[in-house]
Amino acid sequence: MRLEYFDMIDRVVSFDREGGRLAALATVPMESPVFEGHFPGHPLVPGVLLTETMAQASGYLLLARASFSHMPFLMGVDKARFRSFVGPGAVLEVEASLEHDGSGYAVTKAAIRAEGKPLCSADLRFKTMPFPDGLDAPMRERAARIGLLDGV
Repeated sequence: MRLEYFDMIDRVVSFDREGGRLAALATVPMESPVFEGHFPGHPLVPGVLLTETMAQASGYLLLARASFSHMPFLMGVDKARFRSFVGPGAVLEVEASLEHDGSGYAVTKAAIRAEGKPLCSADLRFKTMPFPDGLDAPMRERAARIGLLDGV
């Protein structure tokens, strides 16, 4: 994880195209500028960054299912629930599953666990559209770096 660059997913563990599921790992860094203000002396990952982590796992799921023909853009977050705090060094197990994909929109359910315990979950909505100029290559590079292209 590189929090300050919104580069949240470290590695894809599994991708099931037919089942519409993706599992990934993300390790929270021990130090980050984010922790300097959230909170001084008691560092915690902000909920919005946990939501971004779930959105990225869902986004990679949608990218891979579409064989990188369309880019998903987060449009909505519903039923977000945070059950515990996340601190430096936590190894996050991130899961995303497809609920709907069609008419230019997709819906996923995503969740994060650590040591088998639920930390947060949300229903996420995406608009899917052709890649904006210049975004295709960087997204493929990121996907390759986290091991997603190995199975696509």
